[in-house]
Amino acid sequence: MTQDRISNLLYENSSYLPPRHGKDVARIRSRKEYEALCELARTDSDAFWAERARALLHWFKPWDKVQDTDFNAPRVRWYIGGRLNAAYNCVDRHIITDRRNKAALIWQGEREMEVRAYTYQMLYTDVCRVAAALDALQVKKGDRVALYLPMIPELVVSMLACARIGAVHTNIFTGYADGGVQSRIHDSGAKVVITADAVMRGGEPKPLKKNLDRILGQCPSVEKVVVVNRANTDIDMLKGRDIWWQDLLDDFTLDADFPCVSMDAEDPLFILHTSGSTGRPTGVIHSTGGYLTYAAHTTQWVFDLKDTDVYWCTADCGWITGHSYLVYGPLSLGATTIMFEGTPTWPRPDRYWHIVEKFRVNILYTAPTVIRSLMRQGVEWTNHYDLSSLRILGSVGEPMNPEAWMWYHTYIGKGELPIVDTWWQTETGGVMLSPLPYATHLKPGSVTKPLPGIEAGVMAADGNEDAAAEGGHLVIKHPWPGQMIGVFQNPEKFKSYFDRFPGCYLTGDGARIDEEGNYWILGRMDDNINVSGHRLSTAEIESVLVAHPAVGEAGVVPMPHEIKGEAIYAYVALRNNVDWTEDLRKELRNWVRSNIGALASPERIQFVHELPKTLSGKTVRRILRKIAAGDSIESLGDTTTLAHPEVLEELYVGRQRLLAGQSEK
Repeated sequence: MTQDRISNLLYENSSYLPPRHGKDVARIRSRKEYEALCELARTDSDAFWAERARALLHWFKPWDKVQDTDFNAPRVRWYIGGRLNAAYNCVDRHIITDRRNKAALIWQGEREMEVRAYTYQMLYTDVCRVAAALDALQVKKGDRVALYLPMIPELVVSMLACARIGAVHTNIFTGYADGGVQSRIHDSGAKVVITADAVMRGGEPKPLKKNLDRILGQCPSVEKVVVVNRANTDIDMLKGRDIWWQDLLDDFTLDADFPCVSMDAEDPLFILHTSGSTGRPTGVIHSTGGYLTYAAHTTQWVFDLKDTDVYWCTADCGWITGHSYLVYGPLSLGATTIMFEGTPTWPRPDRYWHIVEKFRVNILYTAPTVIRSLMRQGVEWTNHYDLSSLRILGSVGEPMNPEAWMWYHTYIGKGELPIVDTWWQTETGGVMLSPLPYATHLKPGSVTKPLPGIEAGVMAADGNEDAAAEGGHLVIKHPWPGQMIGVFQNPEKFKSYFDRFPGCYLTGDGARIDEEGNYWILGRMDDNINVSGHRLSTAEIESVLVAHPAVGEAGVVPMPHEIKGEAIYAYVALRNNVDWTEDLRKELRNWVRSNIGALASPERIQFVHELPKTLSGKTVRRILRKIAAGDSIESLGDTTTLAHPEVLEELYVGRQRLLAGQSEK
């Protein structure tokens, strides 16, 4: 494989063949096999998805009908009449095999010496005991349980315990501020909240239980609060409502073989709220049968997962990626999954590589933001570790610019490993577009093609698909099992996903298709910029900026312009030890001009120390848009997801200084 420098962003023409080593034992070994599977799924979709469900999961009762789905209604129903249990599939069935004493979950705490390992038998026992404890608290099938927990094993155990008794869990990311936590608990109508005294961040405990106490008065549905002692901090416990986790489980009368509830395939498994720019969060509902089938299916094919693999998805379980690819997908397949509490740069920027070496990780699935952040720290942090256990690299969360792809491939994959750059959403339940590691020609920056069984397309505003090469709305034209079955208490919101293009699910993302049929994700449609009637991709401009050797990260958004309608505003975080100068600002404008064209040259470039991000590393682009437009801090909408809220003041002051002709510092 070559290691040539990327010359042209989202129109990158470099292509990389799948690796030869490992191909003979891969699940899908060639483009020919991939195309045959696609044809099978197109010819008889029901037979295709029936075979996958039978092969991957244990069913207490087979389904009567594979699906009854109508995007025009809209209606989503899969494996109708079938009965199963997600916890049984993730734990119980493995303990009657030779996986009984295999490591199911390995937890690495923020501190190096904090490690816990659970065999499938140990995980089974803990899940049963927590299920029995929830049952003793009168939690029944269909009740909602809110999980406001750090990335600790108790979170996984709680998810599976809820699934075991048929309760619907709703995970709440610990980075949310009070308003974000309150809205999600209130919206779900949770009967019980499971939380911890604190979450560890940067070596220090950050309160959780105290946050919860401030808002529970506005959550009348909550009857009990179960508290895990994570950091041994002082907290108040309300008599009659609050219970220590350990006190709850110390009851030796709890059934260590608590039985599973037989769930209908269409019964909800969890609700996960997506964060919006305004208004109430969207409570996406996923079913038991369809979702679990799809999570297992995509984990097996996209990552070519083997029984001997050590698999590490770095995502937080407060997001859909942690649900599908840290918990439900890997555990349903009997894999060893790693859970990490910390961040990639604490206490040093080599933390990820140390974990890979320490646990001999085979598959690593992380976010482009993480890769770009580690790029900024320099390649020397990778040189001290043996990364030879890795065989597949993955990317998730946003478009991966070619420069980051090449760094990941060159320095982590040593120029050999396939990168599965995936596109999907909370609403889709699992990966939709992605390479298959041993069957797909890879193109840096492209998610390549839809998976077998997924029929995607790109539509212009008028519904015409002839303009796919120029870019348009990414749509999914046929149903798949992992699709959300509804929006909690908001049927109109669910309907809105299908209104724009009849018979299609509208993703909200933009994409283009190249001459080889590869898909290039252009970001959210509302992140595109219309300059003098010409639509430009923010992802494309960001890719060019990040390809400059001085740039670590970039965020590109539209700004109002009295002549052009919209102009380009770029936030640029430079690499370490690079100075903020006017000469560099001019150089970056010319760099974009020479790589894309004069039309794409930024009207303004604001230097920043960092972009506004969630704790999971996702850039909050709506904040960048509002600041570029001159909106007030009060108008930013939900800022509860921000990892570092103090960055907002720097962004505002920096913009004011830039407009005044002064340095941003």
